[in-house]
Amino acid sequence: MNEFSPETANNKPVDLSVSIAGIRLRNPVIAASGTFGHGKEYSGLFDVSVLGGICTKGLTMSPKHGNSGIRIWETPSGLLNSIGLENPGIPAFLERDLPYLRQLGPAIIANLSGEISDDYVQGAVLLNESSVDMIELNISCPNVRAGGMAFGLDPGTAAALTAAVRRVCTNKPLMVKLSPNAPSLPAIALACVNAGADSLSLVNTFKALAIDTVNRRPIFDNITAGLSGPAIRPIALRIVWELFDTLKESKLNVPIVGIGGVACTNDALEFLMAGASAIQIGSATFVDPHTMSEIIDGIHDYLVNHEMTSVNEISIRRE
Repeated sequence: MNEFSPETANNKPVDLSVSIAGIRLRNPVIAASGTFGHGKEYSGLFDVSVLGGICTKGLTMSPKHGNSGIRIWETPSGLLNSIGLENPGIPAFLERDLPYLRQLGPAIIANLSGEISDDYVQGAVLLNESSVDMIELNISCPNVRAGGMAFGLDPGTAAALTAAVRRVCTNKPLMVKLSPNAPSLPAIALACVNAGADSLSLVNTFKALAIDTVNRRPIFDNITAGLSGPAIRPIALRIVWELFDTLKESKLNVPIVGIGGVACTNDALEFLMAGASAIQIGSATFVDPHTMSEIIDGIHDYLVNHEMTSVNEISIRRE
């Protein structure tokens, strides 16, 4: 698969590249945070340089061991996870992991999390001076007892954190990752954009529950977990569609990165047609490590077959 190919019906090259808040990605396919490690885990399975971008694991200022007990539980058409943001801490990431990530080729998006506002701000200061291409502000993780999703449920709280990070994030575009568990996601989105977000990624996992009927107790020590996978795709797609309209009505030109159950080319095309400029893929990579590269090829073939020369032409008429 080539980034640019002359194989179109009208003999013009196909351009798979997209721009997210000024950062050019060679194609719209991004490895989702928390599902791709820091690149090394999959680099032996396929050529990760073909990806448009890689989102790092959720990063916090101090190292985190994550949640105890069971962390992954399969459900029909989906996956429950309760990892708890296990990561080495931002200083260790910058020293040990980022140099390897940088040599892979895709754009690097650092997923930033924390328990209190100061954690986020201190982490953003370090990432702002690093070689990452973009910061993804995670205000939507449902698997931690403090911080995470708590920041993404109220417009005022979301705006305050976004503004605090924006003030120190002077060198990098800021993308905010939104929660489908928010009472009013459009209100959260508008609050974040007005506070300085350059882009929005959505959706994070849905808060969910599984019960061990033999022992009569929840599967997870943390009680609830985050649901991802094909089961959530139609809902995530609807949310992206509605948010695109909300931003358009507000005359805000803010790129959306769609997330939620993308497992094949058609899934990716649906999100692009719903208004997403790019997509992130996570759970499907656990099923087949080649999913993302196959989807990139599939988008290329779709453009060729429909005599399009750019990913930006993949849209539908909204009456």
